[in-house]
Amino acid sequence: MLIASSSEQIKTPTAIALGNFDGIHQGHRTVLRPIIDSFKSTQQPHIYPSVVSFTPHPREFFTGGKLQLLTPIPQKAELLSNLGIEQLVLLPFNSDLASLTPQQFVQQIIVEKLQATFISVGEDFRFGYQRKGTAADLKNIAADYDIEVQLNSLYKYGDRHHQQVRVSSSLIRQALSEGDMKTANLMLDRPYSLWGTVVTGQQLGRTIGFPTANLQLPREKFLPRFGVYAAKVLFAQTILKGVMNIGCRPTVAGVAPTIEVHLLNWSGDLYGQTLKVNLIEFLRPEQKFDSLAALKQQISQDCQSVLESD
Repeated sequence: MLIASSSEQIKTPTAIALGNFDGIHQGHRTVLRPIIDSFKSTQQPHIYPSVVSFTPHPREFFTGGKLQLLTPIPQKAELLSNLGIEQLVLLPFNSDLASLTPQQFVQQIIVEKLQATFISVGEDFRFGYQRKGTAADLKNIAADYDIEVQLNSLYKYGDRHHQQVRVSSSLIRQALSEGDMKTANLMLDRPYSLWGTVVTGQQLGRTIGFPTANLQLPREKFLPRFGVYAAKVLFAQTILKGVMNIGCRPTVAGVAPTIEVHLLNWSGDLYGQTLKVNLIEFLRPEQKFDSLAALKQQISQDCQSVLESD
């Protein structure tokens, strides 16, 4: 996967999907599919299937706040690569870019910098100064440069009330905030995952017989509802069941949020390794126990529940 953060690094010509694509959910893949299917690596001359996003996120630029991401850039790049995207272009979003009219954006960015031959966007795509350009405008302007634009319908799914709901990153965040892993994972079409490096913790789990791997995540990673989760942990070509706790460990007077996972039927040294933890099911919220013995009993029940699950 090529990651280009400047004009000089961009491999051209390109076939592009435009958008932020946070989460790489089912709706995003509807937009990605046309450039993946139509521009294979065997084609000559080679056209690079590319995703074009912005950094920082435009919402961060305009509000000054930090947006918590479903897929930080390293995770996004790997997911895109697995789908067949060859290049991730991260356009620096600044006042110059924000001030471009729709016509200027197409000419200066899409034509001159990206040398795009094909564009895929969602039908609700907006671009240019104050988001004045619509997907239809993009199609019309690009036609002047003989660039084909495909407008893709919004992807919807049937929710628990049997209503057709548009899949979106915002809805996924909402589901995760509620611990509704079934809905979040359905919209993602895969388990929501936390990718992090194992670092030294307080080793409190070891003292009660449940050693945990403490994960250091990217600061911008969106955390789901605090509590205990059934998980599947990927590392070194191995998949193991695990019990993950996300929160402040109220029984032992924790304050700062911690992310720790206990691997079932496994022992060894994981320090420095990268774990990919897929969250399968929300088991229970965080709770404060009267004693470490009571905490140990509950963790034992959590582990047994996960072991007996599929």
